[in-house]
Amino acid sequence: PILASAHESGCIRLWSIQGNLMKELLPFSEHPSGPLTALCTDTFTKILLTGSKEGYIIRWNMATFLEEPRNRKNEIKEELCWKAHATEVVDLFFEEEKNVIATASIDGSVRLWHARTGYYFGYFGQSRKFELSDTSRLILPSDVSGFSAIIKEASKHTEKKKVIYPLILDRDK
Repeated sequence: PILASAHESGCIRLWSIQGNLMKELLPFSEHPSGPLTALCTDTFTKILLTGSKEGYIIRWNMATFLEEPRNRKNEIKEELCWKAHATEVVDLFFEEEKNVIATASIDGSVRLWHARTGYYFGYFGQSRKFELSDTSRLILPSDVSGFSAIIKEASKHTEKKKVIYPLILDRDK
């Protein structure tokens, strides 16, 4: 079992049940997410979702890390980031069977998104029915400008690496 905590600095910390810090993550997205306000996982804790004060949702893949947490090569990858609300995200829910994420904001809106792509399905209270199978039509919430879903290959900024640059004069070069 792992405990996850979200912080005002935008950092996520993963802890063992004994209280030892196992991993510290910072978002890699081009849009700064700001202070984190909500966390959610799938049933098997392979996917971690975070919501921020700036209205962003970030999806992290934790599967390889959880297989062997002590192996430093096993990374937690940031897979997706998108602007879900114009204001603070206060809650997240991941419905795995339909592959849908519900987000709630302090603006009073509750919205549905496709979990793998960040595609917007709509909001609770809309007049039309949710069409969860059709992701071909690109629609956006009225308060979000530009589809900002970004799929990441791998996050290289999650850990600081020590680089040594020796200054040696090489007369042959």
